Amino acid sequence: MMRRLLVVLGLVVLLAGCSPAPPTHAPTDPAVSTPAVSQHELETERVRAGIAACPTSGDQAARPGGLPDITLGCLGGTRQVRLSALRGRPMVINIWAQWCGPCRLEAPHLAAVSKQAGHKVEFIGIDYGDPNPSAAIEFARASGWRYPQLQDQRQQVKAPLKIIGVPQTFLVDANGKIAYRQVKPLSSDEQLRALIHDHLGVTL
Repeated sequence: MMRRLLVVLGLVVLLAGCSPAPPTHAPTDPAVSTPAVSQHELETERVRAGIAACPTSGDQAARPGGLPDITLGCLGGTRQVRLSALRGRPMVINIWAQWCGPCRLEAPHLAAVSKQAGHKVEFIGIDYGDPNPSAAIEFARASGWRYPQLQDQRQQVKAPLKIIGVPQTFLVDANGKIAYRQVKPLSSDEQLRALIHDHLGVTL
């Protein structure tokens, strides 16, 4: 009996180590292990991936109910973007990470609808809590994202936007006010188009 018990315990331990689940949460300290890739190399990767340069932001004051007054760097670029000063067009802002499984599932919907949107709606991604910008650029390329991507390795938007996990998607009107927050992964192109219509008044 003791011998049989030991065999069973051994199998349990062996199986437990065979199929690690992909991480679904941010590393404890995402800033501690930045890969040794130069800014020039990252910018080259971004351009090759077809990802647009980040937008310029003005000097408008933060508005109540709007994006936080936080400045983030461009993923694969040197431009600094002040979130609270992004104005002028309705926006879809998606917060994601290349280590996030659900982000991979919703990625095709963001790619498809962003292409349909053209200049009607501006799409911006925020790579969140991610220690590997090179892998993030590759994720965006493979996902078909051609719109600008910011990076928030230190999770600066966590508190002001009440981020408890990724992905999350924010719809922001042309005046910079947050009109809607999607806390679950997007499940279809149709769902995203409907949200844009209902909360931003734009038909795609």
